Amino acid sequence: MSRFGDGFASAADLVRAAELAVAQALEPLAGRTPDLATVFVCGADPGEVSSALARASAMTGAAATLGGSAAGVIGAGRAVEATSAVSVWCGVLPDVRVRAFHLEVMPAEAGMAVVGMPEPQPDDAVVVLLADPWSFPVDGFVERSNDALPGLPLLGGLASGLRGRGSTRLLVDGDIVERGAVGVVLGGPVGARWLVSQGCRPVGPPMTVTAADGNVVLELAGMPALDKLEAILAELDPDTQALATAGLQIGLAMDEYADEHGRGDFLVRGIAGTDDIRRGVVIGDLVDVGRTVQLQIRDAAAADDDLRTSLIRLREAGDLDTVEGALLFSCNGRGAGLFTSADHDVLAVRRGLAVDHVAGFFAAGEIGPVGGRNHVHGLSAAVLAFGSGSLASRGTDGAASGAVSR
Repeated sequence: MSRFGDGFASAADLVRAAELAVAQALEPLAGRTPDLATVFVCGADPGEVSSALARASAMTGAAATLGGSAAGVIGAGRAVEATSAVSVWCGVLPDVRVRAFHLEVMPAEAGMAVVGMPEPQPDDAVVVLLADPWSFPVDGFVERSNDALPGLPLLGGLASGLRGRGSTRLLVDGDIVERGAVGVVLGGPVGARWLVSQGCRPVGPPMTVTAADGNVVLELAGMPALDKLEAILAELDPDTQALATAGLQIGLAMDEYADEHGRGDFLVRGIAGTDDIRRGVVIGDLVDVGRTVQLQIRDAAAADDDLRTSLIRLREAGDLDTVEGALLFSCNGRGAGLFTSADHDVLAVRRGLAVDHVAGFFAAGEIGPVGGRNHVHGLSAAVLAFGSGSLASRGTDGAASGAVSR
């Protein structure tokens, strides 16, 4: 008998697929009612997606349900992309307080305000958050959470519908909503640990930003940033140069005082372009003068190695005797687009954590902590693992992050 279960079904009839997936997810619970259930649906028609979400929510009987539409779903050791399918995950969480919420953007005197977040409680341990990127300012909300909810980790992802703007559907406690964000706050003895695998490896030397203008890096180590970047790329071997051409990233060091910086010590951001007139490099984030940065390359081998290493670090943290279930939020740029199979991440998590019950979805952006602060990521994999052990009764103290271990 398990505290967790997961199910997966692929069928043109999404409601039927939902029924099959729920039955699979409930079976390991041996008749116990789940405290939390998540449902993720991939389908072309938003109405059918809504029906599948509602049907699955009702069938689980869970105290709280959460879910949404997605570009692909993950469950039962499988993953599919752009295919009609449903995944369901159920968890029995003894003595854990589960509070569901729906966030909306409302007009305010100073512009706009986000409403709907539950009042913080002293023993809040972790938040699972799903957002519609078309109607909710997820980047700003997640960044603001670091000050408004200090020390509270946010894990989740950006939901999406296959028809783009307006086709996203979100599920919260049986209700289907078309805008905003939904989530659950888990409080008390949750026994949760997490990781964020950004899937990159550093190349070239760490450098100090010596001049910047907002998100434009103007100088690196005293040289025009674009000149420095070109000089580093010229020294790389041909294979690495080819990978850099396909998608060069930059890492922002999370600990400026570290003697050395390696893989996992950076918050990875994309290079959005160049400022040729000022010989600058445009970054997908604000960069302060004095920040240490290093170029990063993402490919299938680096992404595979980083995820596996992150999973080992989580297991070796030693504060969970066992991992019994996990939620996986994998970027829709991973799967078959990066690896040879859409199943890569879920199989890696199942093997790396020695856990059977893993489910989630392919997200349009992932949410998770790096360096003790919540961020929205791209091309990453975020994992929220649940288990039992010596520290499980004390919430998430001692949690591990795939980006920076603490």
